[in-house]
Amino acid sequence: MTVYGFHASHEQVPPADLLSAVVHAEQAGFTAAMCSDHFSPWSARQGESGFAWSWLGAALQATDRIPFGVVNAPGQRYHPAIVAQAVGSLAAMYPGRFWAALGSGEASNEHITGDRWPRKDVRNARLRECVDIIRALLRGEEVSHEGLVTVDRARLWTRPPTPPPLIGAACSEATARWCADWADGLITVNAPHEQLTRIIDAYRSAGGTGPLHLQVHLSWDPDRDTALAVAHDQWRTNIHGPPASWDLETAELFDRVSEHVTPEQVADCVNVSSDLGRHAAWLQEYADLGFDAVMLHHVGQEQAPFIEAFGAKVLPQLDVTRPRAYTAERAR
Repeated sequence: MTVYGFHASHEQVPPADLLSAVVHAEQAGFTAAMCSDHFSPWSARQGESGFAWSWLGAALQATDRIPFGVVNAPGQRYHPAIVAQAVGSLAAMYPGRFWAALGSGEASNEHITGDRWPRKDVRNARLRECVDIIRALLRGEEVSHEGLVTVDRARLWTRPPTPPPLIGAACSEATARWCADWADGLITVNAPHEQLTRIIDAYRSAGGTGPLHLQVHLSWDPDRDTALAVAHDQWRTNIHGPPASWDLETAELFDRVSEHVTPEQVADCVNVSSDLGRHAAWLQEYADLGFDAVMLHHVGQEQAPFIEAFGAKVLPQLDVTRPRAYTAERAR
């Protein structure tokens, strides 16, 4: 059985509307939710970028039982002790309902500090330091550290009874393999099945044992042309893989390099269909690959029709389960 969750896109939807959407999603049958922690949208057309941590507190309070996750990049925009405090407080208030995925970040969010944007290998090394610092703080240790990040006698005074999972965010085999050494699970984004299989195999073969999460970009409308037009308008800046997605600094730059992206190119990266049965089949295929949780991101800004249609017609075709309580595998 697979968890099917709702991805809350802060880059596209105002926080108050997104709060209503996630409550609607829980009522419609989605059994989990997640969001990404961005400072900037991917396109000026998306036009939003609410603060994920404020929203998560409200969303956990507004919903009854679904767990939430967030993708965060500690080390530049966030000091790891602040991430640990945010993670610890949410997990203390809502035990078993929160997880955090940690990644090395994108320049579009991190450049605002004015610090130099490091090479990928340096960002990975910095992330690894941050992971160890966050885990130690969540265990109740006092932490001092000097390296790519600096910590002076930090201690978390408010902590959950059991630390929540710290999941690795990976879009490549190399990163998935690297995450196996430290992560309580893995999250990636939809890609051709062959690529997803290689990412899973890389994580598992390197010793990764935690649950597998997949964020799926999709566009649905009763009219396929409308679904494709929405995907092209909202998500054409997101077809660019690394290093462009890592290194471009502003929404305007993403828009500039995406001026000539066609709707057909977007449809190679976003599941576009007016057929709800086809969407259900796509989602089942991801579950069959071995993903424990599939998080659905409708790339349009209007979420209610998608939630209603998928709650009524798609989720009933799938073997939907509720997730177990979220606790860190490596804390046991």
